[in-house]
Amino acid sequence: MNNIGNYKVISFPASRIATFDIGAVSKMKHQIKALVEIDVTKAHQLITEMKKKQPKISFHSWLIKCISQIVEEYPELHGIRKGNRSLVLFDDVDISIMIERVIQGKKVPLPYVIRQANRKSMVEISDEIRNSQLQNVDHEGDYVLGKTKSRYWMRLYYWLPGFLRRMIWRNIIQNAFITKQNMGTVMITSVGMVGKITGWVIPETVHPLSFAIGSIIKKPGIYENRIEVREYLHMTASVDHDVIDGAPAIRALSKLVRILESGKGLWMKSESKEPSR
Repeated sequence: MNNIGNYKVISFPASRIATFDIGAVSKMKHQIKALVEIDVTKAHQLITEMKKKQPKISFHSWLIKCISQIVEEYPELHGIRKGNRSLVLFDDVDISIMIERVIQGKKVPLPYVIRQANRKSMVEISDEIRNSQLQNVDHEGDYVLGKTKSRYWMRLYYWLPGFLRRMIWRNIIQNAFITKQNMGTVMITSVGMVGKITGWVIPETVHPLSFAIGSIIKKPGIYENRIEVREYLHMTASVDHDVIDGAPAIRALSKLVRILESGKGLWMKSESKEPSR
C-alpha cells in the first residue's frame, strides 16, 4: 500500500444520485440522435444589437423560444406513449433546463422546468431563468428548482436504495401525465454556457425530446457562394423512436435549423418585415 502515493476521498452532493438513476433508466428509451451544425452568425449579430435596447434578451432564451414553437407545431416530437396503442400529445410545451448551482462547495446542475414555454416571450423566459438562479438551495428539498415539494419526501428519495429509486423513475416515464407534471416533456442542456468545446455532446435522458447545446465556434464556411468566417452552433437532438418515426422528426428538426439560421423573431420592431434569405 505504500506505493500508492497521496490521495483523498471526497463526497459528492446528494443531487448526483438522481443523475445516476436517470442514466440507468434511460436505457429503456429507444432514441434517434441527430448531430447538427447550425450557422447562427446572423442570429448572434441580431441578438447583440437587440441587447443594446433590451438587455434581458439572450441567445439562450431565444433558442428555448424557437424550440418551444417547433414542438408546438409538431407535437409528436414530445408525445408520450399511453399503453401500447395510444399517444398523448400535449398543447403546452414544458421545457426542463439545467441551472448550475453551488452545493456543498461544488458546482452541480439542478433541474428547472419552464412551464408553457411556447406561450412566453423571450423576455419572460429570461426573467424566469434569472429568478431560478437566485433561488435558495440549502438542502435536498431544494434540489428541484422552482417547485414546492415536501422536503421530507425529497430527503427520503435520496436515502432509498437504488432499486427503489429506479422503480420510481420507471413509473414516472411510463405515465405521460406524471412525466409532464414532474419533469416536463422537453429537456435542454446547454453545456456551451459553461465552457467552449468543439464538437457535440450526446446526453443520456428520459425525456421524449432533448437537446444538448454545445459551443458557438468560429470557423470558415461557405456563405452566399463565398468563403468567410462564420459562427456555428453544435447541437444534438434526441427523439423517442417509439413515439415518432425518423422522417417526420427530421422534417421538424430541419425547420428548426432554418429558423435558427434565419434569426426569426429577432428583427427590430422598426423594421417592416424580415428580409428573405
